[in-house]
Amino acid sequence: MNSVSRENEGNVAADKEFLTTFARGLDVIRSFDTDTPSMSLSAVAEKNNLSRASARRFLLTLQKLGYVSQDDKKFRLTAKVLELGYSFLASLDFSETITPFMEEVSYQLGESCSALVLDGVDIVYVARIPRRGLIPINLQIGARLPAYATSGGRVLLAYLPAQELEQVIQDTHFEKLTAYTKGPESLRAELEQIRRNGYAIVDQELELGMRALAVPVLDRRGRARFALNSSSHVSTVSVDRIVEEYVPIMQSAARKITEVLP
Repeated sequence: MNSVSRENEGNVAADKEFLTTFARGLDVIRSFDTDTPSMSLSAVAEKNNLSRASARRFLLTLQKLGYVSQDDKKFRLTAKVLELGYSFLASLDFSETITPFMEEVSYQLGESCSALVLDGVDIVYVARIPRRGLIPINLQIGARLPAYATSGGRVLLAYLPAQELEQVIQDTHFEKLTAYTKGPESLRAELEQIRRNGYAIVDQELELGMRALAVPVLDRRGRARFALNSSSHVSTVSVDRIVEEYVPIMQSAARKITEVLP
């Protein structure tokens, strides 16, 4: 179970404002994923470290609320779950305000353009203008990737307060995804440079053949609300070209978005 209640069990146990039952219900929703889009009662109980009785209560509650459906003893999420994510997207007005800027970036670069946010040690894609056929990674809305090995993750980490950044680094499981993937010490030094430059480039550290750029989108107080990202194949663009041509285009788009953010 990948949950706040498990990771910080000692802290939340003493927190009178923390609703453990509510947190466990969210864990149950998150336990449905690509590998397990539908599960039996026993599977839900096992995956969430719950008794069958507790898992049954959570599932029946979610079913009555419309977030879960049941078919032949298997439970699965319904489309109503999307409302939870849509509320976040609507708060930033992606569909009408931000997406046109992303479409312009994609057109100017001839590459994909995505918007992503930091969630713990991961980044989550919240909007995407794709370019077909180049990068094999599944980057649909809601896709998660490790922040430490992605350009968007690094640019958002670079704008975190020092204490929050150290906590994320401590919580991160660093893995050598390719021969180029940086470890925690190299990452710390790079984050300082990223903040000075205002952009991050990750060259084949997440996946061989993939070269990615990200810039932060700041609010009016200078806080990074989310990041804009563009990914290319190494055969199509050099790092020098990214710095000279791509960075100005994406930074310009980020500034324009900042001006229209609520």
